[in-house]
Amino acid sequence: MAKPSIPKGTRDFSPTEILKRNYIFDTIKKSFIKYGFLPIETPSMEKLETLTGKYGEEGDNLIFKVLNRGNKLDKAVRRVEETRDLTQGKIEHILCAEALRYDLTVPFARYVVQHQNDIAFPFKRYQIQPVWRADRPQRGRYREFFQCDADIIGSNALLHEVELIQLFDEVLSNLKLPDFTIKVNNRKILSGIAEITGESDRIIDITVAIDKLDKIGEEKVIEELINKGIGSDAIEKIKPLFSMKGDISTVLEEMKVLLSGSEIGMKGIEELTTVFDTVNAIGLTTAKLEFDVTLARGLNYYTGAIFEVKANGVNMGSICGGGRYDDLTSIFGLKDISGVGISFGADRIYDVIEELALFPSFKNASTQLMFVNFGADTVKMLQILKMVRSNGINAELYPENLKLQKQMKYANAKGIPYVAFVGDDDLEAGVCKLKNMESGEQKEISFDELASQFTA
Repeated sequence: MAKPSIPKGTRDFSPTEILKRNYIFDTIKKSFIKYGFLPIETPSMEKLETLTGKYGEEGDNLIFKVLNRGNKLDKAVRRVEETRDLTQGKIEHILCAEALRYDLTVPFARYVVQHQNDIAFPFKRYQIQPVWRADRPQRGRYREFFQCDADIIGSNALLHEVELIQLFDEVLSNLKLPDFTIKVNNRKILSGIAEITGESDRIIDITVAIDKLDKIGEEKVIEELINKGIGSDAIEKIKPLFSMKGDISTVLEEMKVLLSGSEIGMKGIEELTTVFDTVNAIGLTTAKLEFDVTLARGLNYYTGAIFEVKANGVNMGSICGGGRYDDLTSIFGLKDISGVGISFGADRIYDVIEELALFPSFKNASTQLMFVNFGADTVKMLQILKMVRSNGINAELYPENLKLQKQMKYANAKGIPYVAFVGDDDLEAGVCKLKNMESGEQKEISFDELASQFTA
C-alpha cells in the first residue's frame, strides 16, 4: 500500500496552525470592515473561458483546468482524436470547460457584471477564499493558498488608492510586522516608457520582463527583452530605470524629464504625485513608502496604480499586491467601470510572522479547564460543566473513567492549563480540587468560585 501523501504545493494544517491562520484572517477582516468593505464569496470553479486571457500567457499556463466528466469527456476525446494539429492549449480547451479560480479579482469582475442590478456603486467588497495555481512549488509559493482581497469598483477617485495604502499599513502594523515597504508604480508610466522607446505595441513584453528585475537581475532582464524582440535602441532607453534611486520626489522629477514626450506617461506621474502627497500628509504607522519604477506586476488587466508589499529583513517575495483596472468588467459586457483593489497573501504573511516569532499566545483559544472523570454522577458533572462554559470558560469533561495517568497525559498533550478533580464526596460538598498544570499548585475551591479563577 502506498504511503499517504498530499499533492506538492499543498499543506495540511494542525489545530495550532489554524489558530494562527485565523488570527491573520480575523485581523485583516476587522480592518476591511472598518474601511466599509462588505463580504462576498464566489465558487471555487469558474468557466475556463472566464479565466483565460486575463493573466497574460504565463498566468494562463498556471490555471488548473478541470477535466470534463461522463459523456462530455467521451465527446471531447472523440473530437480530439478527429482533429489534427492541435496545440496543447487547444486540446485543454476541448477536454476542459471549467477551471479552479486563479485569483479573486477576475471572478469578482464576473460577479459585478452578473449582479450589477443588485449592487450600489461604488461597490466595496472583501473576499477571503483559496485560489489555485499550477506553479512550481517552492518556499513561499504554493499551488493552493488563500487570498484576502479588498476591491472598490465603480469609481475613478484616487482617494481609493490612498485608502488602500493605509489599509496595507494598518493590517500589517496590527499583525506586528516591524519593517515593511509598500512599493508603488503606475501602469501609465510603464506605457509611457514603451511609447518613448517606440515599442508601444510591446508593452506587455516589456512590463513582464522588467517586473522580474528583483528575481533575475538586470542582465537576465535585458536577455529576456532581446529574446522578445525588443530593439537595442529601446533597451538603451529602458536601462536607466534599473538604477533609479533616491526619495520619491527625486525619482518622480527624473521620470518627468524622461517621459516629457509621453502624454500617458505624464498622466501616470500626475496620479502618483497626488497619491504620494496625500499619504504623506496623513502619515503611516509603520510602512515605508517607495516609488519603484520597475514594478510592473504581470497581470494584463492593471491600467493605473500598482502596489506590492515586501517584508524587510526576511527572505520572502511580495506578501501583498494589487492595482487599478479601468475596464476589467468590459470583458463580461459591462463597459467603463473602473476598479482598484489589493490582496493580502495570507500564506506568505503566515510564514513571515512565524519566522519572526510574532504570533501571540493562543492559550485561551482551546480548552482552559478539564474535569477528570472519576465516575461521579454524569448528569451533575455535565451541569457543572454547563455552568462553567456559560461563564466564558473553555472546558471539557474527560469522557471515560480511565486511569488518572492516561487522563493527565491527554491534558498535557493538549496543553490544558488547569485540571479539576471531582469525586463523589466533592460533588456532594460542592467543591473541586483545582490544579495548575504549569506550576503544580493545587487548591480546593467551590464550584461557584470556579469561574472567577479564569479570564475569559
